Amino acid sequence: MIRINLLPHREERRRRQNIQIGVLASLGAVLGAVIVGAVHVGIVTQIEYQNGRNNYLKREIAVLDKQIEEIKKLKEQTQQLLARKKVVEALQVNRSDTVHVMDQLVRRLPDGIYLKSVKQTGTRLNVVGYAQSNARVSTLMRNIEGSPWLENPTLVEIKAVSVNKQRLNEFNLNMQMKRQTEEPSGEDKPATIKATSASTPPDANASRAPGKPASPPAPANPKK
Repeated sequence: MIRINLLPHREERRRRQNIQIGVLASLGAVLGAVIVGAVHVGIVTQIEYQNGRNNYLKREIAVLDKQIEEIKKLKEQTQQLLARKKVVEALQVNRSDTVHVMDQLVRRLPDGIYLKSVKQTGTRLNVVGYAQSNARVSTLMRNIEGSPWLENPTLVEIKAVSVNKQRLNEFNLNMQMKRQTEEPSGEDKPATIKATSASTPPDANASRAPGKPASPPAPANPKK
């Protein structure tokens, strides 16, 4: 007996295929959404993690900046302390220089010259005074060149002035202090000096340097 299928099998097969395609498309869409969501969540997680690391680095950088500022302050304080130490050491080493300089100025000062001021800046000395003549200033400069504690005398200015109705020469002289490891012996050692300050030089007729006693007056002739 021959059976003949009169049903629309082609349409039925096409319908089943459409259903399969729809199901597969739905599954693909759901799977794609899941993948996209997972990737988005992963990216957001990575961004949050990196932001956390960045914030941690910022906090640590801020701490390091504070430490660097403190280190800079400590370095500045160290430099200041070292500078003070050097000054103290220089004062300890050169504390006797002023005594030697004043002693040498008194020893090398010729007659007819009176000092007005002595100023020290480092190793440089500036001397201002009065002289009865230019030759006496030249003598003072030669005496300074022969000093073991002073050197390089340089005349800055010399001019004629009137002091207490006396005509004198006011001079300005620069010189350098010598740095010595050993003190000179003999007459160049500093001696005890007693000095008195005066605002004006002594009488121009007296040709003696400060510190030297005046000549005693001549005795009167006895009566015969």
